[in-house]
Amino acid sequence: DVMFKDPKGLPHPVQAVAWLAGKCEPWARRFAGRGQVCLPGIAELQAGYLSGLASLLIILLASGGVVWGLGALPVAGIFFSLYFAYAGLALGSLMREGRAALRAVEAEDLTAARHAVSMLVSRDLSQAGRPALYRTLAETLSENFNDAVVAPFCWLLAGGPFLLWIYKAASTMDSLWGYKNERWKYLGWASARLDDLMAWIPARISVFLLWLFSRFVRHYGIWPGYARVRADAKKMESPNAGYGMAAAAWLHGGQMGGEAVYFGQVKNKPLLGPEGEGDGTAWNPDKIAALLEHIRLAGLGGCILLWAAWFFALFLFSS
Repeated sequence: DVMFKDPKGLPHPVQAVAWLAGKCEPWARRFAGRGQVCLPGIAELQAGYLSGLASLLIILLASGGVVWGLGALPVAGIFFSLYFAYAGLALGSLMREGRAALRAVEAEDLTAARHAVSMLVSRDLSQAGRPALYRTLAETLSENFNDAVVAPFCWLLAGGPFLLWIYKAASTMDSLWGYKNERWKYLGWASARLDDLMAWIPARISVFLLWLFSRFVRHYGIWPGYARVRADAKKMESPNAGYGMAAAAWLHGGQMGGEAVYFGQVKNKPLLGPEGEGDGTAWNPDKIAALLEHIRLAGLGGCILLWAAWFFALFLFSS
C-alpha cells in the first residue's frame, strides 16, 4: 500500500459501497417518511432509525458477501483476498494526499490550497487562511491514522479481508450518513454507532503507537501522559476521533480544535493539545512534515508490531 498507488482504471471497492449507499437512500427516506412505526413487542420508534439500520445491514452483507465469496474461489481466491487486503489499507494514499496538500498550502495560490485541503475534510474552507489550513491538515492526518491504517489493519488481523471490509463498509457509511443534522440524524444513527464500536479499541492502540514511535522521529512537543491525552480526547463528540488528534497535538506542539464551518454553520470545536496562542502552538510546514513522517513510521512499524503480537497470541492460545 505504501509502495504502490491504487490500480489505475480499476474502481476502488469503497466506490462500490458508496454507490450502493446511494441506491439505498431513496428507499430509506421513503420508509423514514412514515414517522413513527410500531413493531410487535417494541415501543414506537422513528422509522428513520429502522430504515437506516436496514440499509446498513444490506451494505454490510453485500460488502462482506462479495469479499468472502471471491476469496473462497479456488486459486483465484488467494489473489482476490490479497487485493481486498491491499485496497482496505490506506497509509500510502494518506501520505501521498497529505504531502500534496502540504505542498499546495505552502505555495502562493491560496485558492488552490483551500481546494486541496477541502478534498480531505467535510468542513467549509472557502474563507480559511493558511494557519487554519495547516491546523485542518494536521487534524485530518492524525484522525485518519486510526481510520485509514490502525483500525482496518486490526480487523484484517482479526478476521481477514472479510472483517476488514465489514469495517470499511461501516466507516464509509459513517462518512456518508453519520452526520448529526436534520438530514441524517435518524438514517445515519446506526452507521455512526457501528463505526464508533469497531474503531473503539484501535483508536486507543493508535495513541500507543504514536507515543512508541515518537522517539524515532523529529517532533516539537512533549508527551503529557496517557491520562492527559485521554482527557483531551473525551472533549470531542466522537468517542474515538480525539485520541489520535490529542496525541499528535501534544507530541508535535500544535494545538487542534477551535472554530470550523460545517454546512454553513460555525462550530467551536474543543481545544486539544498544548495551551497558548500564537506561533508557539500554531501548526506550520515543519510540524506538518514531521507529523507525516511520524504517521508513516508509526503505521509501518505499528502494523509489523501488531502482526507479531497477534501471531504470538495465537501461538499461546494454540499451545
